[in-house]
Amino acid sequence: MNRPADPHKMIQAPSLAGPNEGYMPGFANDFETEALPGALPQGMNSPQKCNYGLYGEQLSGTAFTADPPERTWTYRIRPSVKHSHRYQKIDLPHWKSAPCVDPDVISLGQYRWDPVPHSDEGLTWLTGMRTMTTAGDVNTQVGMASHIYLVTESMVDSYFFSADSELLVVPQEGRLRFATELGIIDLAPQEIAIIPRGLVYRVEVLEGPCRGFVCENYGQKFELPGRGPIGANCMANPRDFKAPVAAFEDRETPSTVTIKWCGQFHETKIGHSPLDVVAWHGNYAPFKYDLTTYCPVGAILFDHPDPSIFTVLTAPSGVPGTANIDFVLFRERWMVAENTFRPPWYHKNIMSELMGNIYGQYDAKPQGFVPGGMSLHNMMLPHGPDKNAFEGASNSNLGPEKLENTMSFMFETRFPQHLTAFAAKDAPLQDDYIDCWSDIEKKFDGTPGLK
Repeated sequence: MNRPADPHKMIQAPSLAGPNEGYMPGFANDFETEALPGALPQGMNSPQKCNYGLYGEQLSGTAFTADPPERTWTYRIRPSVKHSHRYQKIDLPHWKSAPCVDPDVISLGQYRWDPVPHSDEGLTWLTGMRTMTTAGDVNTQVGMASHIYLVTESMVDSYFFSADSELLVVPQEGRLRFATELGIIDLAPQEIAIIPRGLVYRVEVLEGPCRGFVCENYGQKFELPGRGPIGANCMANPRDFKAPVAAFEDRETPSTVTIKWCGQFHETKIGHSPLDVVAWHGNYAPFKYDLTTYCPVGAILFDHPDPSIFTVLTAPSGVPGTANIDFVLFRERWMVAENTFRPPWYHKNIMSELMGNIYGQYDAKPQGFVPGGMSLHNMMLPHGPDKNAFEGASNSNLGPEKLENTMSFMFETRFPQHLTAFAAKDAPLQDDYIDCWSDIEKKFDGTPGLK
């Protein structure tokens, strides 16, 4: 049975009014927040003595000399060295990291899965993670992994952080609470959360069972994409990202902290909660974002723009214009282009595209790609609409049409995504997916004219 999450467990800063209650708006802003009055030093970062007997400590997400640096100053009951003791290696067999190339698995192909089903087994955020693909190398901080999470139970006196990666969490079913060092994020379908590397947190079930998708980013942090000629508006706006206000626990209870480090998992035992940050300021923080506030742009006369215009977040690589990861959203929108094949066209490119369906129906694959399901089109493998989608789009009356009841996304990376053994053998793979193109007809007959 689930242990009910207690919303009063953490002492929280006074809530902000209106739609930002409990959160502070803005992407990568320099925030400041305190759960007790006067806990946050003013005019300096490291006073000789902090109020309330707190310890000052910095959490850095970049090298000190990065421009701009990403760092947050925390003022906590104990320094985090007290949240770290001797480590013991543990096994979380379903959570894999790159490189993870199984010689018995063929990753070359076009693949699609039904939703990974729930079971009767009680699963937490750690034991319920199921890795589907990996790319790059966690040891050199390049690439990513994609996961499905199945969560039915709250973490009790148990905490986690990843030294390897930041996590982009995309719920599909159920509601979760991320109780972090820097505050509380409640997360539901049609929202996403970004959990930074190195941040300690506990995951609780608010409404279960819970299922969703995770993109584990080994490389540079996610940022908002440059809009280029689109200009200052539309797509994802910074004000719609929400960072939590300060909240802390002062609990003396035996606790376990699990750490992911270079693809391996270790745990340490401590005698108290590590969520003891009473105040903080800085620009390195978790966020949540409401996907329904994403404002898509598109063609208003003819032709189908590149799907890059639907990018919500991007994690840069060392090659300009080529992402380590793009997070792309396909949501409700109007289609109005004249004399145009409106669904995504047939193509192959250097990017590997892993898609997930949050709800509804995706226009290029109206059959078989169901909510909670995933598909993978690896680098330089052709893909595109099935026959029914092609025929429908080629012969329809092109009046204005609104795509409704649809929300899908893509984790796109410049690196090939290798299937795990779980994805190839245990997850509900649709063996007949490749056949969705088998009945596409040859229309060429050597004579001019439209066919």
